[in-house]
Amino acid sequence: MAETHRVPLAEVTPAIALGPLDGRYHHAVAPLVDYLSEAALNRDRVHVEVEWLIHLTSQSVLPGAGPLSEDQQAALRKIVTDFDGNAVRELAEIEAVTVHDVKAVEYFIGRRLGGIGIEDLTAMVHFGCTSEDINNLSYAVGVKGAVEQVWLPAARALVEQFAAMAREHRDVPMLSRTHGQPATPTTLGKEMAVIAHRLNRQLDRVAKTEYLGKINGATGTYAAHYASVPSADWQAVSRSFIEGLGLTWNPLTTQIESHDWQAELYADMARFNRILHNACTDIWSYISIGYFAQIPVEGATGSSTMPHKVNPIRFENAEANLEISNGLLDTLAATLVTSRWQRDLTDSSSQRNIGVAFGHSLLAISNVAKGLDRLSVPADVLAADLDQNWEVLGEAIQMVMRAEAIAGVKGMENPYERLKELTRGHRVDAERMKEFVSDLGLSPDAEARLLALTPGNYNGIAGRLVDHLN
Repeated sequence: MAETHRVPLAEVTPAIALGPLDGRYHHAVAPLVDYLSEAALNRDRVHVEVEWLIHLTSQSVLPGAGPLSEDQQAALRKIVTDFDGNAVRELAEIEAVTVHDVKAVEYFIGRRLGGIGIEDLTAMVHFGCTSEDINNLSYAVGVKGAVEQVWLPAARALVEQFAAMAREHRDVPMLSRTHGQPATPTTLGKEMAVIAHRLNRQLDRVAKTEYLGKINGATGTYAAHYASVPSADWQAVSRSFIEGLGLTWNPLTTQIESHDWQAELYADMARFNRILHNACTDIWSYISIGYFAQIPVEGATGSSTMPHKVNPIRFENAEANLEISNGLLDTLAATLVTSRWQRDLTDSSSQRNIGVAFGHSLLAISNVAKGLDRLSVPADVLAADLDQNWEVLGEAIQMVMRAEAIAGVKGMENPYERLKELTRGHRVDAERMKEFVSDLGLSPDAEARLLALTPGNYNGIAGRLVDHLN
């Protein structure tokens, strides 16, 4: 085949995204950009540096640098609130020279002090800090914001969808399928409640996350701090600053904050993802046997060749994205808790993928939410399946026979074996099951209870169990 010239897509403007989160699925994950993008990280770095400068001056930590006026503090904070595309480009230009991202932030802020009338405080920007003092706090602020403002609300809303389904269908009888085989009936609502309950426990753990931070110098000893200002209580200054950012102070670190809190958070998020993945595969299977029907979307195509199909693509898409998210979350959790001696840079490269891990999880949550919205429950299909499986009452009959034997009723020997002979590998209809019960010689009360049982009403207190949901 003759070679043909192709337009280099890398040169097309606007730039084409390499990954799906920044391209095809950008709309679903866009809220994370404010917290976990490179630009958001830089804005949080500016935020931390600005607040550190205000904190040091407000506490008069350094002799000769007293509190700033309210207008000066407001002007400093405006550097953060006004951080925009122009600021992103300016930082990139500075970093091209410094070849150091945090140093670029220091210079970016320094350029603006003259306009505020505090150019004499340029030396206080980044005072006593190693880059990791700024980075660990910036990541903590960003991750905290992403969890509390974006991921957790979306996950909570999804769990409420499952809970609403549980309440709506609490009393809809459904055949269970342990090991894929007909088993003791339940209700659809109870099964949805199990999913909601499992997911909610993980979200409660995520909600209790401690976001730790440190600002204690190059190896966590405050050496430069005490060398320059020995009269200050630097631990108190550090603690009050970090707590002022809404974080938890970590008093013992090397050059880096140990990131254990991140590993804990990502493990909880990954467990949520895995439970949600399990829910997706179950719902996919229920769709395949007709327990759920999918409501067609007007104009949508299920298959390019088979026009009758409505494919469960939302749940399949979610499965894939949950797997990708967990691959990253597991790697982050394993990588971030280790560091050679006092510092290496493996965490720096790893943490740049936090947004990607969150993004694939958020995309999956969005897909499951949309998938659930397009489901209906054909109760007649569930009822017909139950009516085809009267043998599931074998459990109830043999347990009643055991109870009768204990109560002294004669002829109740070998209940399990007798029901096994009747039901194992055999289809048993209503007539045969009632005939068997009537011939057992049960007490009148026990016989009446069993004759009143059907696969549709043999589900214990399944509907009431839904009330355990919050």
